[in-house]
Amino acid sequence: MPRCDVCHNGCNLEEGAVGLCRARKYENGAFKCANYGLVTSIALDPIEKKPLNRFFPGSNIISVGSFGCNLRCPFCQNHEISYGFGQKYDMGYRCISPEELADIADEYRNRGNIGVAFTYNEPLVGYEYVIDASKEVHKRGMKTVLVSNGCVSERVRDLVIPHIDAMNIDLKGFKDAYYNGVLKGDRSLVMSFIEVAAAVCHVEVTTLIVPGYNDSEREMEEISSWIAALNGGRGKENVALHISRYFPRFKMDVPATEVGVVYRLAEVARKHLDHVYEGNC
Repeated sequence: MPRCDVCHNGCNLEEGAVGLCRARKYENGAFKCANYGLVTSIALDPIEKKPLNRFFPGSNIISVGSFGCNLRCPFCQNHEISYGFGQKYDMGYRCISPEELADIADEYRNRGNIGVAFTYNEPLVGYEYVIDASKEVHKRGMKTVLVSNGCVSERVRDLVIPHIDAMNIDLKGFKDAYYNGVLKGDRSLVMSFIEVAAAVCHVEVTTLIVPGYNDSEREMEEISSWIAALNGGRGKENVALHISRYFPRFKMDVPATEVGVVYRLAEVARKHLDHVYEGNC
């Protein structure tokens, strides 16, 4: 049975079947992008909301998302479009071609817009659209931003990274038991993605702190020291870390992270990194 090679899930699909991500389909003997140009969310956001605090601060960016995701985070705040789409949460969508998306971005220059951010769901399950739209945005002299879980194959990683100017990548923890067992992801792929991207474009990293899962000082030591070592040691200055507060969402009812925990872990990270930001506090 044919196997998809976009991410760690490696879905084996029969003719007409859709993968776990809800965005890859096997049709007429080939794997196809089932969400190409199908936009569920679009908005003009502050760049800091991505979050990117060190990439054109004070500017705005057109944020766009489709549907589908290759992880299964039980606290997902966008689960309706991430992996409920086409089941009981049918949000609807609008078809926007890469050229039209770039035109929209261009129209908003007078409101401080610098380009397009691919976000909301997991953009890389529809990587073809990200690449095509990025090319059009760059033709207009504007910037591209990717907000991603970074959990994709080396093939997709290497295809996408050259077309992106800045990224915020989730590094959700530093334990395989958490990544594999709870989130259904692959930490090694994420770390590889961050390492390769940080060598060629602007990268900031986000870690959502979930009580009882990834909230120890030891784990933050590991995360922040690893980030600091990126780019042959240049990561201390060039890669920022956002330490974000968790709130109960979707299937997870663990109480919200205490604000004090976020600030304490931020101080731990500052032993290794120059740029650390507390989020959702």
